[in-house]
Amino acid sequence: MNRLIMILIGVLATTSVFAQGPPIYTETPILLGLDGGGMRTFGRFIVKENATVYVQPLAIPYNLGSKTQIGIAGRFININADNFESVSGFGDLTFFLKQQLYQKDGKAKTFRIIAKLDQVFPTGKTNSTPSIGSDSWQSQLSLVTGYVTLKYGIYGQVGYNITSNGLPDNLIYNAAFVYPLLPQKYPPNQLNLNIGINGNFFTDVNGNTVLASGGIQWITSKTALFEAGLQIPIVEEVPEAQKTNYVLTLGTRILIF
Repeated sequence: MNRLIMILIGVLATTSVFAQGPPIYTETPILLGLDGGGMRTFGRFIVKENATVYVQPLAIPYNLGSKTQIGIAGRFININADNFESVSGFGDLTFFLKQQLYQKDGKAKTFRIIAKLDQVFPTGKTNSTPSIGSDSWQSQLSLVTGYVTLKYGIYGQVGYNITSNGLPDNLIYNAAFVYPLLPQKYPPNQLNLNIGINGNFFTDVNGNTVLASGGIQWITSKTALFEAGLQIPIVEEVPEAQKTNYVLTLGTRILIF
């Protein structure tokens, strides 16, 4: 009986930690719950100097056991560019694989490291102006870390993206801090503050972009959350016509199986 009680306490403590929710703009090494078998979709408005882009991705992850996750992600894109007609269509398709490399759990806290592989297939249409697809095969390998407690979560990601067809390779670096604004409880009903940075360094052209990000997550139950976030560029070493004013994200994550 004592062993059963200890197991139940451990399960409830772990659930409370993970009820904090994954960061909005940075990967998470937690392969359970809302980043397990489920669905994520969001609307992303990207406002540039000479265009407005709307992206509606749909990602479906599935856990193969407790340490491995596979998934697929597609996206619908609408581009309204100055001096061009509006174009819409489905963008490139991405397959992803996550593998846990390290896990150390304590009382109501955990530290984890995973490796993540993203393979982009150039399925998006390229016969429009502007183009919907990238017309480039892309392979990205990254390490994702996370230290999560009842009081906060710290996440990091470093990766390298190899491209084809003349596009520049890029180094990816992301960091996020998640802070629960309400006391932890089960079943979860939580409001989380997300802040972070998201960077890309394009090695072929020595160009760097860094976005400061902030957002709010509302976890309504153990199977769903809603989130909203804003990204503002603080470094943009790109041509003037390609610069971004801001990025607005509204979305949801649902555990469906």
